[in-house]
Amino acid sequence: MARMFHVTSSRNRASIEANGLDWCLMEASPGIAGSRAPEQQGCFVCRTQFELDWFVRMNNTGGPVDVWAIDGIDEQDLIDAGSGFYYVPMTVPPDRLELVRSDIPPTKRRGRPK
Repeated sequence: MARMFHVTSSRNRASIEANGLDWCLMEASPGIAGSRAPEQQGCFVCRTQFELDWFVRMNNTGGPVDVWAIDGIDEQDLIDAGSGFYYVPMTVPPDRLELVRSDIPPTKRRGRPK
């Protein structure tokens, strides 16, 4: 079982510390892609540093994000969301999570080149 990661708004920290990762509790802020409701019945995970960096840069939450390490996820349990990104179709309890980076500010987006 590999260590994976989840990127979410820092506003979700207290809920994650109390309840773990649970897509049914998505209320404090929009998802990392800006969605107001869960895109899947599960929590998106990052399997590589490239995916992790991509989700941090994508940040559409309107504020800083946190990175949570997830232990104990079997890669066979992951589901492809059809976008090349994967989610775990279950809640992840707090005792399997570790906050590894916090309050990462949004990346300034550059305008289109002219």
